[in-house]
Amino acid sequence: MKITVRVVPNARRNLIRQEADRLKVYLTAPAVDGKANKALTDLLADHYGVRKGRIQIVCGHQSRQKIVMIENERAADAPGKNK
Repeated sequence: MKITVRVVPNARRNLIRQEADRLKVYLTAPAVDGKANKALTDLLADHYGVRKGRIQIVCGHQSRQKIVMIENERAADAPGKNK
């Protein structure tokens, strides 16, 4: 599943809000040395109940607007699936 995310770094707390066509994610981590990207993947993994390795930032690594791919664990671990 692909989602569009708007990131707000240096927030007071970590929070996910659903907007009309995207998620707005507030992160306490600063946008320095990939800290905000790591915090984003950690928070989304917890929110969607998947392993951190199943979440990948596809586009926007250095932007506040990102496209994130979340791989469904059940589909990825299905029998017959090449790993």
